Amino acid sequence: MSVLITFWSHALAAVMFATLLLWQLRSGARGAGRRLLLAGLLMTAVWAWFSAVQPGGGLSAQAETARNLLWIGLLYVLSQSSQEDGMRQHGVRLVYGAVSGVLGLQFLADGLLSLTPGEAGAALTTTATILRITAAAGALVLVHNLYGQAAPGSRGSIRLVMLALALTWTYDLNLYTIAYVDGRLSGSLMEWRGALVFATAPLFALGGHQADGWRVKLSRAATFQSLSLLAICSYFAVMAVLATVLRDSDWNLARGITVAILAAMTVAAMVLLPSPRARSWTKVKLAKHLFEHRYDYRAEWLRFAATLGRSGPDAPPLSERIVKALAEIVDAPGGVLIVADDGGVPEAAGSWNWHGKLPPASGLGPVWPQLEAEARVLEFDAHRHRWGSSRDLALPIPEELIGDSRLWAGIPLVHNERMVGLVLLAAPDLRRPLDWEDFDLLRTAGRQAASSLAEAHGQQALMNAQRFEEFNRRFAFILHDVKNLVSQLSLLSRNAERHADNPEFRADMVATLKSSVGKMNDLLARLSPGAGSGAANAVAPVPLRQTLTSAIAAKRRDHEVRLLGDTSAEVLANALSLEQAVGHLLQNAVDASPSGEPVTVRVHPGETHVTIEISDKGTGMDAEFVRARLFQPFASTKAGGFGIGAYEARSLILAMGGTLHVDSRPGEGTCFTIHLPAATAAPLRKSA
Repeated sequence: MSVLITFWSHALAAVMFATLLLWQLRSGARGAGRRLLLAGLLMTAVWAWFSAVQPGGGLSAQAETARNLLWIGLLYVLSQSSQEDGMRQHGVRLVYGAVSGVLGLQFLADGLLSLTPGEAGAALTTTATILRITAAAGALVLVHNLYGQAAPGSRGSIRLVMLALALTWTYDLNLYTIAYVDGRLSGSLMEWRGALVFATAPLFALGGHQADGWRVKLSRAATFQSLSLLAICSYFAVMAVLATVLRDSDWNLARGITVAILAAMTVAAMVLLPSPRARSWTKVKLAKHLFEHRYDYRAEWLRFAATLGRSGPDAPPLSERIVKALAEIVDAPGGVLIVADDGGVPEAAGSWNWHGKLPPASGLGPVWPQLEAEARVLEFDAHRHRWGSSRDLALPIPEELIGDSRLWAGIPLVHNERMVGLVLLAAPDLRRPLDWEDFDLLRTAGRQAASSLAEAHGQQALMNAQRFEEFNRRFAFILHDVKNLVSQLSLLSRNAERHADNPEFRADMVATLKSSVGKMNDLLARLSPGAGSGAANAVAPVPLRQTLTSAIAAKRRDHEVRLLGDTSAEVLANALSLEQAVGHLLQNAVDASPSGEPVTVRVHPGETHVTIEISDKGTGMDAEFVRARLFQPFASTKAGGFGIGAYEARSLILAMGGTLHVDSRPGEGTCFTIHLPAATAAPLRKSA
């Protein structure tokens, strides 16, 4: 029964693949990929037929190896199909060469089996089985990496063929693994092997129909992954072969050699895996000899941008992120950021993973202009060992830095032809000379980091300028208020000469002086850094009668001011700010009015807002002045005026949640209208 299952399963697979081959031939054999596909279909049919008529024979074994070689060749052609832009990855060839070498050893082992009887033949059979396990595992690694690293647009065209090959080699891997452990358990798997291959034919049929659109692109990460996985498979395969030889051989010399090889491999694994220096050396050598480019620029740039752009409350300072981002490119363990202070003297501004004393940076002053002009990456080992060019060695690098053996490279951060910083990197575990690729990548990354650093410096300078601007604005307001107080005190001093003997005048003078002193203290308090916020500027219900009366009282001595309307209303405001705003507008109205024309202050209470109108019959203003200049600082129609009053009044009213409007006609006068929230509307406004 088992013979019939073996025959018919493999025979049907042979017929199916032969039919598939004829059907594919109708589309021609253009391109290396399609030719290898046709050859693979042909050799699969040949293998299936030999396996049907002579199961386990030498011809079927040789045909199986040839079939696998053709499918590996197809994978190799696909992996190289889009590498026409010079970005070749030589490590891919080594992976395919290693798998092909294992298949070549299979040919040799299968050929020797027919010539080697007895115990030696049994050892060869075990070796051939291990080689088939290794070949199947390596082939699966290649399929996995080819599909996993393919361009997203090309995966659809190769998906079915990759699935068919993965099924075939997965079955083979399990079959030969079980055969190696116990040959008696693999009989059923061997019988139904043809059925599995038969089932993959539709996948080849559907996937092969899109062969003309096969284009695949591998990344450097895929090659390293293939190398590492293949190295693991090869390690275990060699260990298994040597263990088998050691177990079956009676020759003392062979046993000694085998033990020595086993010991060497074990020691090599123990040294390579835990040693950072050994791993770094391996990585450098692989990158140097297997790749045309050492760096995967896409991966490096994504990592660089992620490190540099990290934000949030737990993000490290920008100086630390800059050093880390540049250090990770060349596997440097740490570094220091140097910037020039306001006096142009370089100093340490931050570090990442730097242990011990920071390198002295003040001596970099003489070399700073040259680095700024040329954006040249420093290589400290070149200066220590004098292997650099005469131009590089002529740079005046401080001896303190050259003598610090921790320093390895210096990356200038140049932005808009100005050097905003210098990153000094510590030497990696494997200290190597920098090459052109290191210089280009570090120089480019340095420019990007310089943009971030320059932006941070610009933001800090802007914040400082805003602080000074806020201080200057408050000072201008205060200076304007001081001018009004000086005018008031000057008037008081002139009247004191004429009315000093009048008791009522003296009482009024004392009250005025106390009020002026209080206002001056308030002005001084407004100059403090925290004057822009806090309880002093809090909004609360304010009775209008008291506030307006206080503001008007200071002006009535020079000019008649009338208070009209219902002044019993309360508004949501800051009492001091409201008095100042009304005082500024009253002063402007008094200055613009003729001596015989009173200024009127009228209150109009409302349900949600209270309106305060300050009107005069003075000279008035034209529409252009009101629109473009009235509320701009330092714009005034009065001789000797500061042009601050209206600007400060509107700023104060807006800060309290109110609005200020003006209606003015030349020769007819002006009316300022203040709208403030009514205190009685506060609960309604909060609930809304």
